[in-house]
Amino acid sequence: MTAEPSPSEPRRLQIRGIHHVTVICANLDRSVAFYRDVLGLRLVKQTVNADDRSARHFYFGDATGAPGTVITCMEYPQMEIGAVGRGSTHHFALLVESTEELEGWRSYLQSRGIGCTEALDRTYSRSVYLRDPDGHIIELATREPGFTVDEPAEQLGSRFVS
Repeated sequence: MTAEPSPSEPRRLQIRGIHHVTVICANLDRSVAFYRDVLGLRLVKQTVNADDRSARHFYFGDATGAPGTVITCMEYPQMEIGAVGRGSTHHFALLVESTEELEGWRSYLQSRGIGCTEALDRTYSRSVYLRDPDGHIIELATREPGFTVDEPAEQLGSRFVS
C-alpha cells in the first residue's frame, strides 16, 4: 500500500505489513499456556507496558520475534470483559500453509479440548475459528487460493465482488 506524496512530502510512504497485534488478557500465565504451549509461538519478550508500568506485557512470535509474527498480551485482570462493536476488533488471522495443515491444526486443537469450527470456505482461504482464553476470536487461514481468485492482481479492490 503506497501513499501518494503530497507537494510538501516528497518521499514515498509505504505500509509494509502488520507489525504486531496486541490483546488484553486477564491472566498472563493462562495466555502463555495458550499462545506458547498450544499454538507453539515462542515467548520472545517479558516486559511491562511502556505506558502503564504496572501492567505486564508479554510478546509471542516466531523463533526470532520477527515483526509480522508477533502477538502481544497486556495483563489487566481488573478490566471489564470487552464487547464487540464499532471501535473494537472482531478477530485476527494467523497463516497456515495448506488445507492439510489446517485440518491438522483442527484435529490437534480438538485433541487438546479447544473448541473450533469446521474448516470453512472463505473464498480467499479455508479457515478454522477458535477463541483464546480471554475470548478473542482467532482465525487460522490458509495461504491459498488468495485474493486474486476472482479478479486479476492489477484490478484488486477496483470493483465490488459478491
